[in-house]
Amino acid sequence: MRPRVQVLDDPAAAAAELLARRASAGGQIALAGGSTPRAAYEHAAELEADWSCATLWFGDERCVPPDHEHSNYGMAKRALLDRLRDRPRVERMEGELGPHEGAARYESRLRERLGDEPRLDLVLLGLGPDAHTASLFPRDPALSERERLVVGVDVPGMAPLVPRITLTLPAIAAAASVVFLVAGEDKAEAVARAFGGRSSPDAPASLVAPAGGELVVLCDAAAASQLEVGV
Repeated sequence: MRPRVQVLDDPAAAAAELLARRASAGGQIALAGGSTPRAAYEHAAELEADWSCATLWFGDERCVPPDHEHSNYGMAKRALLDRLRDRPRVERMEGELGPHEGAARYESRLRERLGDEPRLDLVLLGLGPDAHTASLFPRDPALSERERLVVGVDVPGMAPLVPRITLTLPAIAAAASVVFLVAGEDKAEAVARAFGGRSSPDAPASLVAPAGGELVVLCDAAAASQLEVGV
């Protein structure tokens, strides 16, 4: 599936508005970690929206306590949750349990809340310089998983070198909407590899293919600079 690429002056602001709309509609939303998503969360916290009926999930997590500097939940809490008037339900990945117990616990919670075939309304994803997304790294065995919704990753492909918990490709593909948020010239090569039209386990983001949902890339001109015209 070729994504719909939107080149914007401020992709984080566009992502923030999308998050606010989905939250106001009571959506099931999976958040991403990273600096560009953090900017989106900070912007979203300032928008007029009712988050009280939304549920926030996470696409991946580092196996650290929730108050650790490397915690994706901790970042989202500071950038978004602590600043909201209407608090959503939050389903965090329990990284402190370790990658495998934490993954099993999270998958059980997904199925309990959303049924045997969970379908999130929106999955927000970032993109690493190696074209990884969530904690799905190049050539990692997790890319071959077809049954599990959540798995543990013992050895991540980049720093911080702590084990991870991540949604799998099938869990992401089941979403109604998958949105990548990318900014900066340092991501230009990864954007071209991920969204240039060829799928490869060397570029995990290229393997994301929603089954019946939409696939959107929100990026700035610098991140899109190596994409072919017309993508």
